[in-house]
Amino acid sequence: MPAPPPPELPTDLIVDEAAHGARLDAYLAAQLPGLSRSLLRKAIDSGAVTVDGQRRKPSFRVEHGQSVHVDAFELPHEGPAPQAIDLDILHEDDDLIAVNKPAGMVVHPAKGHWEGTLASALAFHFGQLSDIGGAARPGIVHRLDRDTSGVIVVAKHNRAHEHLAAQFHDRTTEKRYLAITQGVPDRDEDVVDRPIGDHPHSREKKAIRADHPSSREALTRFNVLERLGGFALVECLPKTGRTHQIRLHLAHLHCPVLCDKLYGGRSQVTAGELESGAAGGGVVLARQALHAADLSIFQPTSDHRLTFRAAIPQDMQAALDCLKRG
Repeated sequence: MPAPPPPELPTDLIVDEAAHGARLDAYLAAQLPGLSRSLLRKAIDSGAVTVDGQRRKPSFRVEHGQSVHVDAFELPHEGPAPQAIDLDILHEDDDLIAVNKPAGMVVHPAKGHWEGTLASALAFHFGQLSDIGGAARPGIVHRLDRDTSGVIVVAKHNRAHEHLAAQFHDRTTEKRYLAITQGVPDRDEDVVDRPIGDHPHSREKKAIRADHPSSREALTRFNVLERLGGFALVECLPKTGRTHQIRLHLAHLHCPVLCDKLYGGRSQVTAGELESGAAGGGVVLARQALHAADLSIFQPTSDHRLTFRAAIPQDMQAALDCLKRG
Protein backbone atom coordinates (compact mmCIF):
# COMPACT_ATOMS: atom_id res chain seq x y z
CA MET A 1 0.00 0.00 0.00
CA PRO A 2 1.53 3.37 -0.98
CA ALA A 3 2.24 5.89 1.78
CA PRO A 4 -0.27 8.79 2.07
CA PRO A 5 0.89 12.10 0.59
CA PRO A 6 2.18 14.81 2.96
CA PRO A 7 -0.63 17.12 4.19
CA GLU A 8 -0.91 20.72 3.13
CA LEU A 9 0.72 23.08 5.63
CA PRO A 10 0.10 25.30 7.53
CA THR A 11 -2.94 23.71 9.14
CA ASP A 12 -5.03 24.13 12.29
CA LEU A 13 -6.50 21.32 14.37
CA ILE A 14 -8.88 21.15 17.33
CA VAL A 15 -8.29 18.31 19.79
CA ASP A 16 -11.38 16.14 20.03
CA GLU A 17 -12.48 14.25 23.13
CA ALA A 18 -11.08 10.92 21.90
CA ALA A 19 -7.56 12.40 21.69
CA HIS A 20 -7.62 13.96 25.17
CA GLY A 21 -4.42 13.06 27.06
CA ALA A 22 -2.43 11.93 24.00
CA ARG A 23 1.17 13.00 23.54
CA LEU A 24 1.46 15.92 21.15
CA ASP A 25 3.72 14.01 18.72
CA ALA A 26 1.43 10.96 18.74
CA TYR A 27 -1.65 13.15 18.25
CA LEU A 28 -0.11 14.88 15.23
CA ALA A 29 1.06 11.56 13.74
CA ALA A 30 -2.54 10.31 13.90
CA GLN A 31 -3.96 13.53 12.43
CA LEU A 32 -1.30 13.97 9.74
CA PRO A 33 -0.64 10.45 8.42
CA GLY A 34 1.63 11.65 5.62
CA LEU A 35 4.26 12.72 8.19
CA SER A 36 6.29 10.37 10.38
CA ARG A 37 6.32 10.75 14.15
CA SER A 38 10.07 11.33 14.18
CA LEU A 39 9.70 14.16 11.66
CA LEU A 40 6.87 15.69 13.68
CA ARG A 41 9.03 15.60 16.82
CA LYS A 42 11.64 17.66 14.98
CA ALA A 43 8.95 20.10 13.82
CA ILE A 44 7.69 20.49 17.40
CA ASP A 45 11.21 21.07 18.71
CA SER A 46 11.84 23.66 16.00
CA GLY A 47 8.81 25.72 17.03
CA ALA A 48 6.69 24.93 13.97
CA VAL A 49 3.92 23.59 16.23
CA THR A 50 2.02 25.55 18.88
CA VAL A 51 -0.79 24.59 21.26
CA ASP A 52 -3.12 27.48 22.09
CA GLY A 53 -0.41 29.76 20.78
CA GLN A 54 2.40 28.32 22.95
CA ARG A 55 5.37 26.13 22.08
CA ARG A 56 5.28 22.72 23.72
CA LYS A 57 7.48 19.63 23.93
CA PRO A 58 6.68 16.43 21.96
CA SER A 59 5.69 14.75 25.25
CA PHE A 60 3.10 17.43 26.08
CA ARG A 61 -0.35 15.92 26.73
CA VAL A 62 -3.04 17.62 24.67
CA GLU A 63 -6.47 18.40 26.10
CA HIS A 64 -9.95 18.33 24.61
CA GLY A 65 -10.74 21.60 22.86
CA GLN A 66 -7.19 22.88 22.52
CA SER A 67 -6.11 24.48 19.24
CA VAL A 68 -3.00 23.02 17.57
CA HIS A 69 -1.34 25.02 14.82
CA VAL A 70 1.19 23.36 12.52
CA ASP A 71 3.17 25.84 10.48
CA ALA A 72 4.87 25.00 7.18
CA PHE A 73 8.30 23.44 7.69
CA GLU A 74 10.91 21.91 5.44
CA LEU A 75 10.20 18.32 4.58
CA PRO A 76 13.12 15.91 4.16
CA HIS A 77 14.03 14.25 0.89
CA GLU A 78 11.52 11.65 -0.14
CA GLY A 79 12.19 8.10 0.85
CA PRO A 80 14.27 5.81 -1.33
CA ALA A 81 12.92 5.27 -4.84
CA PRO A 82 11.90 1.62 -5.30
CA GLN A 83 14.39 -0.26 -7.49
CA ALA A 84 14.11 -3.81 -8.84
CA ILE A 85 17.27 -5.11 -7.19
CA ASP A 86 17.49 -8.80 -6.35
CA LEU A 87 17.73 -9.60 -2.65
CA ASP A 88 18.94 -12.74 -0.88
CA ILE A 89 16.12 -13.18 1.65
CA LEU A 90 17.14 -15.41 4.55
CA HIS A 91 13.88 -15.14 6.49
CA GLU A 92 10.55 -13.33 6.35
CA ASP A 93 7.59 -13.26 8.73
CA ASP A 94 4.87 -10.77 9.67
CA ASP A 95 7.31 -8.66 11.72
CA LEU A 96 10.69 -8.71 10.06
CA ILE A 97 12.90 -9.59 7.12
CA ALA A 98 16.45 -10.93 7.31
CA VAL A 99 18.60 -10.17 4.29
CA ASN A 100 22.06 -11.28 3.22
CA LYS A 101 23.44 -7.91 2.10
CA PRO A 102 26.12 -8.08 -0.60
CA ALA A 103 29.36 -6.15 -0.32
CA GLY A 104 29.26 -2.83 -2.13
CA MET A 105 25.62 -2.08 -1.29
CA VAL A 106 24.90 0.98 0.86
CA VAL A 107 22.15 0.36 3.42
CA HIS A 108 20.23 3.63 3.01
CA PRO A 109 20.42 6.73 0.81
CA ALA A 110 23.05 9.29 1.75
CA LYS A 111 25.12 11.93 0.06
CA GLY A 112 26.70 10.40 -3.03
CA HIS A 113 24.65 7.19 -2.70
CA TRP A 114 21.06 7.89 -3.73
CA GLU A 115 20.48 4.76 -5.84
CA GLY A 116 21.24 1.06 -5.59
CA THR A 117 20.72 0.99 -1.83
CA LEU A 118 19.27 -1.78 0.30
CA ALA A 119 16.46 0.62 1.23
CA SER A 120 15.55 1.06 -2.44
CA ALA A 121 15.47 -2.70 -2.97
CA LEU A 122 13.31 -3.16 0.14
CA ALA A 123 10.90 -0.46 -1.04
CA PHE A 124 10.44 -2.34 -4.33
CA HIS A 125 9.96 -5.80 -2.81
CA PHE A 126 8.03 -4.96 0.37
CA GLY A 127 6.50 -1.48 0.04
CA GLN A 128 5.57 0.00 3.40
CA LEU A 129 8.00 -0.70 6.28
CA SER A 130 8.54 0.88 9.70
CA ASP A 131 9.06 4.64 9.60
CA ILE A 132 10.65 5.23 13.01
CA GLY A 133 14.03 5.85 11.39
CA GLY A 134 12.60 8.46 9.03
CA ALA A 135 11.69 8.50 5.35
CA ALA A 136 15.22 7.71 4.14
CA ARG A 137 15.59 4.63 6.37
CA PRO A 138 12.36 2.61 6.09
CA GLY A 139 12.62 -0.53 8.18
CA ILE A 140 16.30 -0.02 8.97
CA VAL A 141 17.04 -1.02 12.58
CA HIS A 142 20.84 -1.39 12.36
CA ARG A 143 23.41 -1.10 9.60
CA LEU A 144 26.44 -2.67 8.00
CA ASP A 145 29.25 -0.78 6.30
CA ARG A 146 28.95 -0.61 2.51
CA ASP A 147 31.75 -3.12 1.94
CA THR A 148 30.76 -5.48 4.75
CA SER A 149 28.54 -8.33 3.59
CA GLY A 150 26.12 -10.46 5.56
CA VAL A 151 23.03 -10.58 7.76
CA ILE A 152 20.93 -7.49 8.40
CA VAL A 153 17.39 -7.44 9.83
CA VAL A 154 14.63 -5.07 8.73
CA ALA A 155 11.41 -4.19 10.60
CA LYS A 156 8.10 -4.35 8.75
CA HIS A 157 6.25 -2.08 11.17
CA ASN A 158 6.93 0.24 14.09
CA ARG A 159 6.15 -2.19 16.89
CA ALA A 160 8.67 -4.66 15.50
CA HIS A 161 11.18 -1.84 14.98
CA GLU A 162 10.93 -0.76 18.62
CA HIS A 163 11.27 -4.36 19.83
CA LEU A 164 14.34 -5.04 17.67
CA ALA A 165 15.96 -1.68 18.46
CA ALA A 166 15.59 -2.41 22.18
CA GLN A 167 17.42 -5.73 21.71
CA PHE A 168 20.36 -4.01 20.05
CA HIS A 169 20.36 -1.32 22.74
CA ASP A 170 20.18 -3.87 25.58
CA ARG A 171 22.77 -6.10 23.87
CA THR A 172 20.61 -9.20 23.88
CA THR A 173 21.38 -9.83 20.21
CA GLU A 174 24.24 -12.16 19.33
CA LYS A 175 26.43 -11.21 16.36
CA ARG A 176 29.13 -13.32 14.74
CA TYR A 177 31.42 -12.01 12.00
CA LEU A 178 34.17 -13.65 9.97
CA ALA A 179 37.26 -11.69 8.96
CA ILE A 180 40.40 -12.47 7.01
CA THR A 181 43.22 -10.56 8.64
CA GLN A 182 46.54 -9.38 7.25
CA GLY A 183 48.76 -10.58 10.04
CA VAL A 184 48.11 -13.31 12.60
CA PRO A 185 46.93 -12.59 16.16
CA ASP A 186 49.33 -13.75 18.87
CA ARG A 187 46.63 -15.59 20.82
CA ASP A 188 44.05 -18.16 19.77
CA GLU A 189 41.48 -16.18 21.76
CA ASP A 190 41.56 -12.53 22.71
CA VAL A 191 39.36 -9.71 23.94
CA VAL A 192 39.77 -6.09 22.98
CA ASP A 193 38.05 -3.75 25.43
CA ARG A 194 38.97 -0.29 24.18
CA PRO A 195 36.70 2.76 23.82
CA ILE A 196 36.03 4.18 20.37
CA GLY A 197 35.51 7.84 19.52
CA ASP A 198 35.92 10.35 16.74
CA HIS A 199 39.27 10.40 14.93
CA PRO A 200 41.23 13.57 15.75
CA HIS A 201 41.99 14.37 12.10
CA SER A 202 39.77 12.31 9.75
CA ARG A 203 35.97 12.49 9.53
CA GLU A 204 35.89 9.11 7.75
CA LYS A 205 37.68 7.22 10.50
CA LYS A 206 37.13 6.36 14.14
CA ALA A 207 39.88 5.98 16.73
CA ILE A 208 40.56 4.23 20.02
CA ARG A 209 40.37 7.14 22.45
CA ALA A 210 39.97 7.15 26.22
CA ASP A 211 38.59 10.11 28.16
CA HIS A 212 37.24 11.92 25.10
CA PRO A 213 33.67 13.31 24.93
CA SER A 214 32.93 11.27 21.80
CA SER A 215 34.31 7.98 23.18
CA ARG A 216 32.04 5.08 24.02
CA GLU A 217 32.85 1.67 25.44
CA ALA A 218 33.54 -1.05 22.88
CA LEU A 219 34.28 -4.73 23.43
CA THR A 220 35.03 -7.46 20.87
CA ARG A 221 36.01 -11.10 21.40
CA PHE A 222 38.21 -12.78 18.80
CA ASN A 223 38.86 -16.47 18.06
CA VAL A 224 41.46 -17.52 15.49
CA LEU A 225 39.83 -20.23 13.38
CA GLU A 226 42.71 -20.85 10.98
CA ARG A 227 46.27 -19.58 10.49
CA LEU A 228 47.24 -19.20 6.84
CA GLY A 229 50.84 -18.08 6.60
CA GLY A 230 50.88 -14.37 7.27
CA PHE A 231 47.08 -14.23 7.30
CA ALA A 232 44.29 -15.64 9.47
CA LEU A 233 40.59 -16.44 9.43
CA VAL A 234 39.18 -14.88 12.59
CA GLU A 235 35.80 -15.18 14.29
CA CYS A 236 34.68 -11.82 15.70
CA LEU A 237 32.04 -11.55 18.43
CA PRO A 238 31.25 -7.89 19.15
CA LYS A 239 29.40 -7.20 22.38
CA THR A 240 28.84 -3.56 21.51
CA GLY A 241 28.02 -2.08 18.11
CA ARG A 242 30.21 0.94 17.51
CA THR A 243 30.97 2.26 14.04
CA HIS A 244 33.97 0.39 12.54
CA GLN A 245 34.39 -1.50 15.82
CA ILE A 246 35.71 -4.83 14.51
CA ARG A 247 37.92 -3.17 11.90
CA LEU A 248 39.44 -0.82 14.44
CA HIS A 249 39.92 -3.44 17.16
CA LEU A 250 41.67 -5.83 14.74
CA ALA A 251 43.93 -2.98 13.58
CA HIS A 252 44.70 -2.38 17.27
CA LEU A 253 45.99 -5.98 17.40
CA HIS A 254 48.24 -5.15 14.39
CA CYS A 255 46.12 -7.52 12.28
CA PRO A 256 43.87 -5.29 10.17
CA VAL A 257 41.09 -6.72 8.05
CA LEU A 258 42.49 -7.68 4.65
CA CYS A 259 41.80 -4.99 2.02
CA ASP A 260 40.53 -2.50 4.60
CA LYS A 261 41.88 0.66 2.99
CA LEU A 262 40.85 2.87 5.88
CA TYR A 263 42.64 0.96 8.65
CA GLY A 264 44.94 -1.41 6.77
CA GLY A 265 46.26 0.79 3.97
CA ARG A 266 45.27 -1.33 0.96
CA SER A 267 42.04 -1.83 -0.99
CA GLN A 268 42.67 -4.97 -3.06
CA VAL A 269 44.84 -8.05 -3.28
CA THR A 270 45.82 -10.44 -6.10
CA ALA A 271 45.92 -14.21 -6.21
CA GLY A 272 49.69 -14.12 -6.54
CA GLU A 273 50.12 -12.07 -3.38
CA LEU A 274 48.04 -14.54 -1.40
CA GLU A 275 49.55 -17.70 -2.87
CA SER A 276 53.21 -16.80 -3.10
CA GLY A 277 53.67 -13.24 -1.92
CA ALA A 278 54.34 -12.01 -5.47
CA ALA A 279 52.07 -9.77 -7.53
CA GLY A 280 50.08 -11.27 -10.37
CA GLY A 281 47.22 -13.62 -11.03
CA GLY A 282 44.45 -11.04 -11.04
CA VAL A 283 42.57 -9.30 -8.27
CA VAL A 284 40.83 -11.75 -5.94
CA LEU A 285 39.45 -9.38 -3.34
CA ALA A 286 38.66 -5.67 -3.72
CA ARG A 287 36.86 -4.84 -0.47
CA GLN A 288 37.38 -5.39 3.24
CA ALA A 289 37.24 -9.09 4.07
CA LEU A 290 34.55 -8.80 6.75
CA HIS A 291 31.27 -10.73 6.73
CA ALA A 292 28.33 -10.70 9.17
CA ALA A 293 27.85 -14.47 9.24
CA ASP A 294 25.30 -14.95 12.04
CA LEU A 295 22.75 -12.83 13.87
CA SER A 296 20.49 -14.06 16.68
CA ILE A 297 17.49 -12.04 17.87
CA PHE A 298 14.20 -12.56 19.68
CA GLN A 299 11.18 -12.65 17.37
CA PRO A 300 9.13 -9.54 18.24
CA THR A 301 5.76 -11.32 18.57
CA SER A 302 6.58 -14.84 19.78
CA ASP A 303 9.78 -13.91 21.65
CA HIS A 304 11.35 -17.11 20.29
CA ARG A 305 15.06 -17.00 19.56
CA LEU A 306 15.85 -16.83 15.84
CA THR A 307 19.28 -17.21 14.27
CA PHE A 308 20.00 -16.13 10.70
CA ARG A 309 23.10 -17.35 8.86
CA ALA A 310 24.70 -16.13 5.67
CA ALA A 311 27.31 -18.30 3.93
CA ILE A 312 30.73 -16.80 3.39
CA PRO A 313 30.64 -14.88 0.07
CA GLN A 314 32.48 -15.97 -3.05
CA ASP A 315 35.17 -13.28 -2.97
CA MET A 316 36.23 -14.08 0.59
CA GLN A 317 36.11 -17.82 -0.14
CA ALA A 318 38.30 -17.26 -3.21
CA ALA A 319 40.83 -15.42 -1.05
CA LEU A 320 40.84 -18.26 1.47
CA ASP A 321 41.33 -20.83 -1.31
CA CYS A 322 44.36 -18.89 -2.57
CA LEU A 323 45.84 -18.76 0.91
CA LYS A 324 45.39 -22.51 1.36
CA ARG A 325 47.19 -23.15 -1.93
CA GLY A 326 50.07 -20.92 -0.88
